[in-house]
Amino acid sequence: MTEPCIICVAITGSLPTKANNPAVPISVDEQIESTQAAFEAGATICHAHVRNDDETPSSDPEKFARLKEGLEKHCPGMIIQFSTGGRSGAGKTRGGMLPLRPDMASLSVGSNNFPTRVYENPPDLVDWLAAEMVTYGVKPEIEAFDLSHILKAAEMHKKGQIKDTPYVQFVMGVKNAMPADQEVFDFYVKTVNRLFPGAPWCAAGIGAQQEVLNHWAISAGGHARTGLEDNVRLDRHTLAPSNAGLVRRTVEICARYDRRVATVEQARAILGLKAAP
Repeated sequence: MTEPCIICVAITGSLPTKANNPAVPISVDEQIESTQAAFEAGATICHAHVRNDDETPSSDPEKFARLKEGLEKHCPGMIIQFSTGGRSGAGKTRGGMLPLRPDMASLSVGSNNFPTRVYENPPDLVDWLAAEMVTYGVKPEIEAFDLSHILKAAEMHKKGQIKDTPYVQFVMGVKNAMPADQEVFDFYVKTVNRLFPGAPWCAAGIGAQQEVLNHWAISAGGHARTGLEDNVRLDRHTLAPSNAGLVRRTVEICARYDRRVATVEQARAILGLKAAP
């Protein structure tokens, strides 16, 4: 495979705490430091949530602004992707940081079950978030927790609600949602290739499935996501030392399949993003 692999590091998320793993970065300063190490290890996308001082999820645009400023300073050219996920806020507060014009933002186009709740993405909110991304020139990463989400993304792309070539990420291993199933994964890839010929795609595995999905995606020519948001361990008995440690493991998997790790310039070109200033 000739196309290099983009590695996305999901640095914090909404759920993991320092009680789960002391390496989880909570404050903006911790997030910048952790991301810089992951960037130097090979990650070219930072998928970011922000937190309050008590470690609860936040949707505070001021925190996102400080994080963006720090990442631009310490990780030059890195693709900044903000989360519009539902644990950090309700309704339109989920998109309150989009006017900051990050390179990318996550976009879940449908609802599904999570371990203890329904992850609600009602159509009117999905339409509003997509419109905000168009307004501010933010490329969406379609988070597909189900096959229907890929089909919905195709419908939105046809209508012009999603501009340019879509970037779809398969999320597998969330309890009560789609498990990590090889045949389903293969069908996801086939579906994306049918609906969006030549489009780049990514995969994320939760918990112990993170390494599994890294292998599946990298070996199939896709791109990979890692990081403490999705998984705080290297294995059942060993906590991950850092986001950078998980990135280094993903880099090693790339080497096993003769995939080069994408540079900032290559990642931006693959995703159709403007070159870094």
